[in-house]
Amino acid sequence: MNQRFYSLDVFRGATVALMILVNNPGSWAHIYAPLDHASWHGCTPTDLVFPFFLFAVGNAMAFVMPKLAVAGEAAFWKKTITRTILIFLIGLFLNWFPFCFYEHNILTVKTWGHAGITAQGQIVGVRIFGVLQRIALSYFFASVIVHFFKVRGSFIAGAFILLFYWFLCVAANPADPFSITGWFGTAVDKAILGEIHMYHGEGIAFDPEGLMNTFAAIVQVVMGYLIGNYIVQKGKTPEMLNGLFVAACVLILTGFCWDMVFPINKKIWTSSYTVYTTGLATLILSVMIYLIEFKNRKGVWSRFFDVFGKNALFIFALSNLILKTSLIIHLPNGFDKEGLPKTTHPLGWFYEHLCKPVFPAQPNIGSLIYALCFITMMWFFAWLLDRKKIYIRV
Repeated sequence: MNQRFYSLDVFRGATVALMILVNNPGSWAHIYAPLDHASWHGCTPTDLVFPFFLFAVGNAMAFVMPKLAVAGEAAFWKKTITRTILIFLIGLFLNWFPFCFYEHNILTVKTWGHAGITAQGQIVGVRIFGVLQRIALSYFFASVIVHFFKVRGSFIAGAFILLFYWFLCVAANPADPFSITGWFGTAVDKAILGEIHMYHGEGIAFDPEGLMNTFAAIVQVVMGYLIGNYIVQKGKTPEMLNGLFVAACVLILTGFCWDMVFPINKKIWTSSYTVYTTGLATLILSVMIYLIEFKNRKGVWSRFFDVFGKNALFIFALSNLILKTSLIIHLPNGFDKEGLPKTTHPLGWFYEHLCKPVFPAQPNIGSLIYALCFITMMWFFAWLLDRKKIYIRV
């Protein structure tokens, strides 16, 4: 049974919209708690966005993989490898872009080995991994697993990977396996990637999208495929909807129980985090299917998110390009306490002079207003592309 599920498009679009929203506050110092990541263990609404997108990637695979299976091995490998390389290279390009940065107020070329300076004064190079790179690798390995192991084998392979990752974490450092300094994956990333090509946002070289914590992210895509395949096979029936709801409850409960011994943690992408967030994604998707497919509750809200889903990766990449281009444009912004001239960038000026003054005593509100303005701008670009029937797919 091959039916169209508009709710899957809306789910994917909503995920992209929220991903852009939480990545673009007016000020990182003024964020409401639900719009920020958990400091380490735990899971905020923001921590749901990335796994939900990987889950949506798996959902889409359920519609594509049967066609690739019919097309043959050559078609499968060509499609999978090409898409993986393109997404990975786009992510690497965004990490390098705009190929220059300000160092002591002097515009400096961003080289592979010198792409910026940390708050601690350490020179770092171009970061190798990131969000799109994780999507690329997770998509590739999940596609291979699904292609060769089919539905039942993919479920077994996914369970094995989650358990194996748990074993690796504990076996590598039994005394302190789940802390930022004790987690084994950082040593692997340093040895393979090099410390200067890793993320330093935590104050040390630690990559939340590194090599070892990709294991469980791969399973996120596999589980998305399994849920998507179930939806496709059952069709728009009450049985399908009931099955989704039961599966969601089982996964959420399993994730909570596993959290007791393997904490839910996005930054090292624990197995419990994968199971828990997949359960929540399945629950939300089942609600969307009920409202959209069964009750036909479509409207402005569904159309708003739908346009994001039609050019998901392009709009996400475009949001990064706009922000990074803005950062290298310096505008005069008054004087500091010593009377020296200050500068800001165009988006920073918009926040400081138009968003922040709305509620000067509550900077979190101004920061949120800026984020909402930014997502509205990105929606306009997505809507314009959809109106002109331009769909940029990788």
